[in-house]
Amino acid sequence: MRVEILMPELGESVHEGTVSRWLKNIGDTVKEDEPVVEIMTDKVNTELQAPAAGVLTEITIAEGATVKVFEAMGYIETDGAAATSPKAESKPAEVTPTPATPYAPTSVATPSNVDDKKWYTPVVRAMAKEHGISEGQLAAIAGSGDGGRVTKKDIEAYLGSGGAKPVATPKAAPEVKPITPTVAGPDQEIIPLVGMRKMIADHMIKSSQIPTVSTVTEVDVTNMVNFRDHNKESFLETYGVKLTYTPFFIKALTESLQAFPGVNSALQADGNILRNNAVHIGIAVALGAKGEGGLIVPVIRDCHKKTLVEIAKDLDAIAKKARSNSLKPEDVQGGTFTLTNPGTYGALFGTPMINAPQAGILGTYSIKKMPVVINDMIAIRSIMHLVLTYDHRIIDGMAAGAFLASVRDKLQGFDFFK
Repeated sequence: MRVEILMPELGESVHEGTVSRWLKNIGDTVKEDEPVVEIMTDKVNTELQAPAAGVLTEITIAEGATVKVFEAMGYIETDGAAATSPKAESKPAEVTPTPATPYAPTSVATPSNVDDKKWYTPVVRAMAKEHGISEGQLAAIAGSGDGGRVTKKDIEAYLGSGGAKPVATPKAAPEVKPITPTVAGPDQEIIPLVGMRKMIADHMIKSSQIPTVSTVTEVDVTNMVNFRDHNKESFLETYGVKLTYTPFFIKALTESLQAFPGVNSALQADGNILRNNAVHIGIAVALGAKGEGGLIVPVIRDCHKKTLVEIAKDLDAIAKKARSNSLKPEDVQGGTFTLTNPGTYGALFGTPMINAPQAGILGTYSIKKMPVVINDMIAIRSIMHLVLTYDHRIIDGMAAGAFLASVRDKLQGFDFFK
């Protein structure tokens, strides 16, 4: 039997992805649940597992090509080769449909009420493909599973009633060719915009449609810098993670979002404002040695319930998962506000782009020792800039300024570690 390798839903707003790498070649034996293909979206990179044991006989979506949700990327032939998988051995034998009692569905969906986005399991999809069952016929079968889900037994009963059609001859698989740069002129090359870069580009276009304003403030973080300098070694020894500045930024940001819940909001497509009572902070993480691997925004959840130490541990864990390409879809979903920290690579100032549909993003920039005037005397202090970009449709300038001042005062006062 031929089983489809389908592109799953990797998030509510994810409708397509890019095949970044096939982990198996045509003709290779695969085990059930073994990773076979790597998928890239604007939210996450993930490995998809084989839906069944067998032999990879066909690849329909080449590396670098776009694949839509529920579209078949390849096929696994389970006959014969399935015996190589321990999981396959425990499966019951396939039931050969026989024309017994005619199958009569309890409810039939007409073409006018068929849901185009109805979901079916990979096994059901594979059986429908094998026996030539159309999408309309599939939608007309009343499922006996949870919530009316169509099961393998429902398909077998349908086939037993004589509902099968002749199987169409499968189309030849497209030739899998690697995407290579083409020379445009002397000392130039053209590189296709594919994969994560294309996903980021599409998301940035969507974010650019939001009317935004950026507000800047200067922060004296001398107390924070001194605390970290004096405690970073003992912190690592006690808690097992390095003490960076980012957990302090997250903690101050979280407390300010709780004090200004309007900033922790999003404007929905229906025109209503979604206000978040919980604080889930997305952290922009650059991938690759020079950041050329793209940018991903994993989420630290429930920051409002966590201490600075807990935030530091979560930050360390999520950054390692991002850089090792082991994030799961749930790791990048549900963020209510985003923090980006270009200061880690020395940037002094910038205007970060909002992460739609969130209402704001905070940029934290490089800390520099500078001469400042305190009580009419010059002192050397550690100074940095905070930049808030916000959705001006739902956040006014006064509210944004008060929120940014709250973050500034918390960092300058440095009393939230206790």
